[in-house]
Amino acid sequence: MGQFLNLFLCLSTIVISLSGCAQFTTEPQSKPERHLIPVTYSVVTGWKNDKQNEVLKAYKKSCDRILKLSPDRDFGIETKVSDWVEPCKKMPPLTVSDNDARIYFETWFNPYVVKSGDENTGLFTGYYEASLRGAETQTGVYQTPIRARPNDLVMVNLGEFVPDLKGQRIAGRVKDGQLKPYEDRASIEAGQLPKNMDVPLYWVDSPVDAFFLQIQGSGVISLPNGQTQRVGYDGQNGHPYTAIGKELIARGALTKDTVSMQSIREWLASHPIEAIDVMRTNKSYVFFRKLDTEGPIGGEGTILTPERSLAIDSSIWPYGIPMFIAIDHPLEGRKIEKLMVAQDTGGAIKGIIRGDFFWGYGEIAAQHAGPMKSKGKLWILLPKSVGQ
Repeated sequence: MGQFLNLFLCLSTIVISLSGCAQFTTEPQSKPERHLIPVTYSVVTGWKNDKQNEVLKAYKKSCDRILKLSPDRDFGIETKVSDWVEPCKKMPPLTVSDNDARIYFETWFNPYVVKSGDENTGLFTGYYEASLRGAETQTGVYQTPIRARPNDLVMVNLGEFVPDLKGQRIAGRVKDGQLKPYEDRASIEAGQLPKNMDVPLYWVDSPVDAFFLQIQGSGVISLPNGQTQRVGYDGQNGHPYTAIGKELIARGALTKDTVSMQSIREWLASHPIEAIDVMRTNKSYVFFRKLDTEGPIGGEGTILTPERSLAIDSSIWPYGIPMFIAIDHPLEGRKIEKLMVAQDTGGAIKGIIRGDFFWGYGEIAAQHAGPMKSKGKLWILLPKSVGQ
């Protein structure tokens, strides 16, 4: 008990320090404010062209979670869980037509256009479920570990201590009653974790694939016996995420116009010695667990739905909120106009009009996600009970 009391006192000190400096706000005052402007569905670009029945599968997963929460609990965006209960209970069967699904959302929700300060457009990137080749033991070409979460890793959601710090987390190890920083990527890869805490789940044949697995957060490992195993995010070492694309631009290896997931992967593969140093500039390190599910699990704790699950900045938006996007397609020269559900987050997803589009699993998903740097608009749907 003494160890956990000291940990609580340590966290309290951290929270008091953060709140004292920031005056109970997670963003500097100079950052843009979030504005939600009520509109009609007639001005939501592409609303009537979407097949809203395709989002019901994703939204049901969020509703199943919402219906288990206390109705009095704060949901976010100045709403209570109780505001979302009735719309979830009235959700139609997954087999309804796209028109009936559209009528459902129009009946129970009002749309709001999102503005970040004076801006009404933002950045939307893409991600996918990675594919890797691996084995259960270190042998032959399988030399790069996919590590399980160490038992001594403590992850703290600061929002549970101070509501205004929602979405901010720290992680570390308890030592002498104090929470201390965890090893960074370079130290972990150099084998500096305590021996009994360094537990590989699998060994894969490519350090670059292992690195991108950590960026994507989930993947499927193909084993020598022909079987496959899905793995998913199970913790992070607490160090900030750094995009290595910026590092490669700074080194002159790539330019802003040529940087993409594919170009980064190609550069790393063709410069294996330098690649180690470049990847280690991202001090963040992700640990994994085995998943026996039909798909990857997002930050909401629900299984993600390809092309209908959106990763958002969870310090700004609550999980489970319907979001309509009108953005540029990364490859086809057309618009993506879809109703999606906020069900995941990521270290690089920061901002009000900012999203990461989940493309699913496989090579086609990777081809779409890699070059995606799309500009576009965002609307959210709030229950009609809000404001009444």
